[in-house]
Amino acid sequence: MAQPSFAELFAAQYHSLVRLAGLLGADDPEDIAQEAFARLHSRRLRDDGAAMAYLRATVCNLTRNRLRHLRLVRLRRPDPPEPVRSSEHTVLVSEEHRELLAAVDRLPRRQREALVLRYWLDLSEREIADAMGVSPGSVKTHASRGLAALGRALKEEER
Repeated sequence: MAQPSFAELFAAQYHSLVRLAGLLGADDPEDIAQEAFARLHSRRLRDDGAAMAYLRATVCNLTRNRLRHLRLVRLRRPDPPEPVRSSEHTVLVSEEHRELLAAVDRLPRRQREALVLRYWLDLSEREIADAMGVSPGSVKTHASRGLAALGRALKEEER
């Protein structure tokens, strides 16, 4: 089976990568997804079938770097303005999901990444491990701890 062209891959996967970046907390998910595709376009992968794994890992890394940068900038500036959310992020944050997404946002970074990649993108442990740059055992640990923390947070909000 022939691998899709770059344009076909972009058309088929761009929106899911924007969603991934938004769920991971990026303030500019469209830019993150575009940068991931730009990096893929400028590289030659040994295995053409590895493009999606490369794109997911790049989105995770770019989002992580962007959040780290924003934390440093916010430390230097008192009372920063609230980040402007993209229209896609606004659609995702519907009334019935607001509490869940808020609880996911409060999780530690690795737990949040593991849960988003597993339950929103439905990736396997191996794919998640590749995207996060950790072992499959670490994925299980992060996901388990994340689910437990999420359960506790949601029970506290019900009170």
